[in-house]
Amino acid sequence: MRVLVVEDEQLLAEAVATGLRREAMAVDVVYDGEAALQRIAVNDYDVVVLDRDLPLVHGDDVCRRVVEQGLATRVIMLTASGDISDRVEGLEIGADDYLPKPFAFSELVARVRALGRRATVPLPPVLERAGISLDPGRREVIRDGRTVQLAPKEFAVLEVLMRAGGAVVSAEQLLEKAWDEHTDPFTNVVRVTVMTLRRKLGDPPVIVTVPGSGYRI
Repeated sequence: MRVLVVEDEQLLAEAVATGLRREAMAVDVVYDGEAALQRIAVNDYDVVVLDRDLPLVHGDDVCRRVVEQGLATRVIMLTASGDISDRVEGLEIGADDYLPKPFAFSELVARVRALGRRATVPLPPVLERAGISLDPGRREVIRDGRTVQLAPKEFAVLEVLMRAGGAVVSAEQLLEKAWDEHTDPFTNVVRVTVMTLRRKLGDPPVIVTVPGSGYRI
């Protein structure tokens, strides 16, 4: 899942981004509304975590732009105000969810995951394919009754492949969904991660390399 965090309080923004990355999400961070619009114009995000009171371009206007463009991106709006009227206004603008500050990080993660499922073709909370069971909420992978311990990026790559439902996923698509925008597009990190993932999942191999196209399960 790829997430954009838009928050002008830089310490909070970086803390949220770090926590989401530990949950195997690819996260980009910006600190104002203008930068948010620039990122949204060039990257496909599953979820935008959007502070409402932003400099340069207000969060409300960022949300309106997402809605006007008909993007599949889901928006969860953050604000220091917990008034019901503010929540209603945020939802009427087009936000998919609304979370007042301060918030419990575990709740934010749960809401982001729920919105991420709505940004794509609806899928069950627990993904199952080729003897593998992947539970994003619990960060748990089981193959043929055996728990498989994965690093965050390995988990993210496996989740993208599982969500593809047997379709081929290119290395570029894996980079887009499992890594942030600072990753070198010419790096071999995808190939190395897939190799490690294959080893940890064990035999018989379930991740197939499609020459010139990518990978599938």
